[in-house]
Amino acid sequence: MSNQFGIQRRQSAQVMIDGLPVGGDAPVRVQSMTNTDTADIDSTVTQCAELARAGSEFVRITVNNETAAAAVPRIRERLEAMDAAVPLIGDFHFNGHRLLSDYPACAEALAKYRINPGNVGRGEKRDSQFATMIEIACRYDRPVRIGVNWGSLDPELVVRMMDENARSSSPRPADEIMREAMVESALGSALRAEELGLGRDHIILSCKMSGVQDLIAVYRLLAARSDHALHLGLTEAGMGSKGIVASTAALSVLLQEGIGDTIRVSLTPAPGESRTREVIVAQEILQTMGMRSFAPMVTACPGCGRTTSTVFQELAEDIQGYLRDQMPLWRETYPGVETLQVAVMGCVVNGPGESKHANIGISLPGTGEQPSAPVYIDGEKVTTLKGPEIAARFKTMVDEYIVERFGGH
Repeated sequence: MSNQFGIQRRQSAQVMIDGLPVGGDAPVRVQSMTNTDTADIDSTVTQCAELARAGSEFVRITVNNETAAAAVPRIRERLEAMDAAVPLIGDFHFNGHRLLSDYPACAEALAKYRINPGNVGRGEKRDSQFATMIEIACRYDRPVRIGVNWGSLDPELVVRMMDENARSSSPRPADEIMREAMVESALGSALRAEELGLGRDHIILSCKMSGVQDLIAVYRLLAARSDHALHLGLTEAGMGSKGIVASTAALSVLLQEGIGDTIRVSLTPAPGESRTREVIVAQEILQTMGMRSFAPMVTACPGCGRTTSTVFQELAEDIQGYLRDQMPLWRETYPGVETLQVAVMGCVVNGPGESKHANIGISLPGTGEQPSAPVYIDGEKVTTLKGPEIAARFKTMVDEYIVERFGGH
């Protein structure tokens, strides 16, 4: 399967998560994770709803103790009651076998379980505790993500593989062995899960690392050796522009190669910053690559010495924010509006041309230009706006265009 740009998607087994397909011929899905205390039902429900309304198709929540496990069914019920239902993924480490066994309502309320093979248990306990979680997944017909993370990779596996490499006549670099260990942990755990009765159509794999080149290399290995559905994410990507750039660099390379069935952008939010930022970035990666459309995109010039006025900057920000804020309502009311292209340009150099390429665009006057702003709709100039109300009038025209173009379906 390839998209309009000829990107050939890797063929993988399809997994159904609460009725939503992942892998196979399904589009690449966006997911996120809460950072609330799951035992705090009010704050967790609020954040889950925010993430869902921003477009997160799955939301992972921490299930780390009995109080959190007991809260899961109530969180799901509250989300359904407020019409913000989203498939919930339980994130388990260390004690997941016990929590899933002791809290069957939690096991049933979750749409998927995430198991980290490096944190299931040590020694003899590892196999039995892993088996318990897989058996519960089979009982409730729940898919599982076997999520390997290099920060919690099984130390016994690493030591064994490093020792074997050291005894080799041609030892390989340690970072190569680390990547091999990641893949071995994921594939070995998947094989064990299948032996326990969990079908391949119930398994998603991930091998998360925090280095861009490491992540690209390990997923290429994983994709070459498996047809399981794959979840992509650069773990501990960081804050702000660094986290966004690193995640985009890594995920874009893999997606361009057709690797990946779900993605998460793991950003460290600034104090008070909305968790939805990571959802928006993930959507924008997929949309700018032409793989999916989530919200109308605004093309705007960066500005130069010709554009000393900030009007076009303010208008571009206003329009982009307005379009994204309206998307939860518009998804239902105006099907297809997510493909809308808007241009807000700042001078005559590229302004008219970019505006003509957009569905609706405006070329605001630059420094020294006549204080008028031509507006183009579907490539044709329709009017010229003048005066202090240019921004407000253009925004009204965008609203009218959306109603006319996408209404009445």
